[in-house]
Amino acid sequence: MPQLNQNPWLFIMLLTWTTFSLIIQPKLLSQTTTNPPSNKTQTTTKTTPWTWPWT
Repeated sequence: MPQLNQNPWLFIMLLTWTTFSLIIQPKLLSQTTTNPPSNKTQTTTKTTPWTWPWT
């Protein structure tokens, strides 16, 4: 069963994580968010209970 041979899969996994850590991750982290977080206080809305016609 070739999938139990760890030689090529270990190398592929290490190469993938190295590529992700060194190349892709810094590019993703350098992107700015479209809506930066703000320090606004949340407004609470007043809700009224529903009046059921049969009660």
